[in-house]
Amino acid sequence: MATSTPARRPGRLSGLYTGTGSFDVVGRRRTWYTTFGLLVLICLASIVFRGFNLGIEFTGGTQVQFPATTAAAPADVGSVGRVFESAVGREADIVQTAGSGASASVIIRSKALEPTESVALKQALFDTFQPIGSDGTPSLAAISDSVVSGTWGGQITTQAIIALIVFLVLVTLFLALYFERAMAASALVALVHDVVVTAGIYSIVGFEVTPSTVIGLLTILGFSLYDTVVVFDKVRENTRGLLGLTRRTYPEAANLALNQTLMRSINTSLIAVLPVVGLMVIGVGLLGVGTLADLALVQMVGILVGALSSLLLATPLLVDLKMRDPRFQEQAAKVASRRKRAARALGGAEAHPADTGAGPDPDTGPDPDAGVLAGELRRERAMAAASSAPARPGKDRSQRAHATRPAGKSSRPSGKRSR
Repeated sequence: MATSTPARRPGRLSGLYTGTGSFDVVGRRRTWYTTFGLLVLICLASIVFRGFNLGIEFTGGTQVQFPATTAAAPADVGSVGRVFESAVGREADIVQTAGSGASASVIIRSKALEPTESVALKQALFDTFQPIGSDGTPSLAAISDSVVSGTWGGQITTQAIIALIVFLVLVTLFLALYFERAMAASALVALVHDVVVTAGIYSIVGFEVTPSTVIGLLTILGFSLYDTVVVFDKVRENTRGLLGLTRRTYPEAANLALNQTLMRSINTSLIAVLPVVGLMVIGVGLLGVGTLADLALVQMVGILVGALSSLLLATPLLVDLKMRDPRFQEQAAKVASRRKRAARALGGAEAHPADTGAGPDPDTGPDPDAGVLAGELRRERAMAAASSAPARPGKDRSQRAHATRPAGKSSRPSGKRSR
């Protein structure tokens, strides 16, 4: 006895490229809320209790720099730190190397030094390492120092906060005018989440916060906004005129939009993060340009967090806000009722589950449109099966084409038969 094997459905990964994936992102929104909530709490706790490693531009202080090419002892980070401690009487805040090869240099950052301390430190560094100057010989002039006042650092901090607030206000106005209030509120929550998480990770890692960090933060907010606008634009397209239809609910239409734009968001974020990874690996790891680490880290973290929040946080939050509207609740109840009626018309088959939260079916009597509803449900299932089943060459393809023709129709063109 021959047995028929069910058609194998394509994997979910292949559905990413065709926009026919079936990832239930909206249906699992409680999981995403819990995950993002815990992440935000951890980041806020680190910001409050651990704080930030603010750079000299924000706190003020003294920076001393000299070439890493020396005529005496090698100028590694540990030995330079010990010389600083013996000359000044306290530890340096930061000792790092920048550049590579002949252009490599050593940078020391600390709290503001007195003029006598600065002179003693420069002399101690020269006596220990004898850095090579521009003329190729050891020179005391190769050791330079600069002082940043705390007042100037406070001004930089104030300007950074003002820039961030202005950016968020402009983004809110743009979203409110381009989309609607629910979408604007959801996108703003996602942006605030990106700021908090990126800042919290900076606090956890302990990287130095510089003006480059602030610039990178504003840059990644733009990436996050782009992903959110792409998804919301597709949601708006799928839900246009939805209140007059009973085919799918708002959560289902929004989840469909997520699946249709998921691969685009992944590709955009991947292409954006690859140069940043190259900046960290080549610029920081191979060339040793430590000043690029803060800019690279904030961009890499921000791009990844922004992509995740646009897909897993902004859209589910939008669905919850829209489903508070009684009109969408009533439409969801109509969808559930239609599916139950169609399922009864097919002999009690279960209707497709909908994330509607609708109440019991109000239709308990006989349904004069049961045949029509059953036919519609059969066509929907046939269309879903045809779109999910892979095309196979040969006999299967011809059989599928024959199965889709109306009954009683021949594949030959119509015309008069010649006698």
